[in-house]
Amino acid sequence: MPVAHVNGLAFEYEVAGAPDAPPLLLIMGLGMPALLWPPEIVDTLVAQGFRVITFDNRDCGGSSRLAHLPVPNIPRAVTRALLRRKVSAPYDLTDMALDTACVLDAAGVDRAHVVGVSMGGMIAQELAARLPQRVLTLTSIMSSSGNPRPGVALGKVRALRALLRRPPADATDIAAIVDHLVFVFSVIGSPGYPQDEQALRSHLERVARRGLYPDGTARQLAAILASGDRRTLLQRISAPTLVVHGASDPLVRPAAGRDTAQNIPGARLEMIDGMGHDFPPALMAKIALMVAQHCKAQGAAIDAINLPVNVEVATEGPPAAIPAAQEAGQLSA
Repeated sequence: MPVAHVNGLAFEYEVAGAPDAPPLLLIMGLGMPALLWPPEIVDTLVAQGFRVITFDNRDCGGSSRLAHLPVPNIPRAVTRALLRRKVSAPYDLTDMALDTACVLDAAGVDRAHVVGVSMGGMIAQELAARLPQRVLTLTSIMSSSGNPRPGVALGKVRALRALLRRPPADATDIAAIVDHLVFVFSVIGSPGYPQDEQALRSHLERVARRGLYPDGTARQLAAILASGDRRTLLQRISAPTLVVHGASDPLVRPAAGRDTAQNIPGARLEMIDGMGHDFPPALMAKIALMVAQHCKAQGAAIDAINLPVNVEVATEGPPAAIPAAQEAGQLSA
């Protein structure tokens, strides 16, 4: 698996599809490695003529685990966020968006169609707002704008508890980790599209073997909370935007999808009945084709400008975050 080395951090990524096809980057959500992207979605996008790039976010999967950074007190951070007070975190969503730009550099891509799910949608929004020259189109799936209003920001209590439940401490106990993940997705998943448990377990076993990292998940969640209300930032997005959201999402409420679309100029909202906070098999092809059609309608034939692969940027100091100066002249403040 290729590795992008940037500022002391390493990001494992994969590329599928023809080298000369329009690039499409998929960004995964909180605490989950890129393997959580269903192969059916990746394969459909490749079949639709895209070069699909997936990667593990920092503090997750095979990418750098920042064990030298403190583990945030999540209950305290959530409380401060609900009170609209400043939340401190080792890094934020802007740092993670810059990670994403560096993965594109390593893959030899100047501009890409960018698709993010949940936290990955927030990272994609940040990338589109702060580095608009890197984003051909934006697709934000089951994500939010950071609007702190309780009716937008807060999911159902049972879903929030499932999200915050720590996985088994023994990372080698794959069966226990799979049980944990199956429970989480049974709570946050799509009520209108129940999944075959055996198939779900098989998929989640591959995710578990890739590795969960609870301390990293806590830092990622703190990054979301520290980034706060991003509605003003979203107003700067110029890339053609598709917002996809489940009408039955118990974790990131449908109101968050509507709010996201309302705050991105010209965004189109697709609300899917019966869909929760997952990709049920019955909807995988539909969602992939939505994305493909959105990208193609906005000029997917634009050739990507190739850059040198395996770009490594020198830096000084600890690799807690990739400094904004790295994109000097490119990053919008």
